[in-house]
Amino acid sequence: MNPDDDLPPPDAAAALDLIREQQVATARRLQPDARLLYWPWGVAWLVGFGLFFLRFSPDGRVLLRLPDWLPLTVLFVLLGVAAVIQAVAGARAYGQVTGDSARRGRWYGCAWALGPVSVYAGLARVSDHLPHDQAALLWSATAVGLTAALHMAGGAIWLDRDLFRLGVWISVINLAGTFAGPGWHALVVAVAGGGGILVAGAMARLRQRHRP
Repeated sequence: MNPDDDLPPPDAAAALDLIREQQVATARRLQPDARLLYWPWGVAWLVGFGLFFLRFSPDGRVLLRLPDWLPLTVLFVLLGVAAVIQAVAGARAYGQVTGDSARRGRWYGCAWALGPVSVYAGLARVSDHLPHDQAALLWSATAVGLTAALHMAGGAIWLDRDLFRLGVWISVINLAGTFAGPGWHALVVAVAGGGGILVAGAMARLRQRHRP
């Protein structure tokens, strides 16, 4: 240990510089790598919905012969992995945070946990009465739309423009895919949705690295 490290700063300017350095170091410790928050979800959408498009293409075509259960299983597994990665990254970064920010985070997490459950319970009551392709479109469009709404809500809570803009983008492509119809929706969500999340993560990481 250098004994000079325990000495007070020689003047007020040096003290201010030291305070700024400590603030920057603390902010970086409390801010998880944006790639861990975005990229796992982008990969899950790109691969999961991509398999849906290949197996259940428009007009009943099959571009890649796969078991019917495989696309949904792969999507759920990848989404589960993404959720674990985000939870671990968030816990490491925000585990020491208390106060209103921690409370907002817990309540927002509850919205992510309870919101889909209540929505999907309603979908389960009606989807059996629809043709398979229309039922699949209903489930996927509702899930993607709910995700977009929660992203915009998170952006509003933390005044995070990137998160809010991503929610807007997901809403727009979800509308486009829904109007395009079964099969096409999966392609739009895979490419524009998953790809958009990957791009958003890369841009957020660049801003983190260049932030003073």
